[in-house]
Amino acid sequence: MSVREISIQRFSVTSSRAFDDVVSSLETNIGRPDMAAFRKSATAANTFPEFEEIVHKAVGPSDLMEFARFDLGEVLRKGSGSDRPRVLRFVAGNPLIMKKMVEQVHDAGSYAPVTILIDERADGVHLSYDRMASLLAPYNNADALKVAQDLDSKVETLLTAAATGR
Repeated sequence: MSVREISIQRFSVTSSRAFDDVVSSLETNIGRPDMAAFRKSATAANTFPEFEEIVHKAVGPSDLMEFARFDLGEVLRKGSGSDRPRVLRFVAGNPLIMKKMVEQVHDAGSYAPVTILIDERADGVHLSYDRMASLLAPYNNADALKVAQDLDSKVETLLTAAATGR
């Protein structure tokens, strides 16, 4: 039995834009495939190049795709009877990026795809993400770390664009 301590860096940006505008911007830049059809196509692929083509069609301009979305605020709103708070958790990533990390560090599979949290607070809409590089740093694998840093850059660019509307 072993326990590994991991220090996590959280990237966070606060937007003065409306919650719906921030979410819409994220949706514009992230692929949103029909996941049942994606899984069926991915499973049917006979070669890795066929699989790559399926993934390339599924990702958005950010090179990421949405795997799942959870409306965490819905549960909170049921208890309050209010239309607030609004909190969404997106599970997003790219299977090809995950592959590159997991080939080097199997434990990377615990962290990919990633979570993006968008929540509305009194001071604005917060967009947060736990940096993959911080999660993989303790494994001391330069190749996996490079891929993680590239992923971090993609996610942080996506979140900054959604926060600023650019």
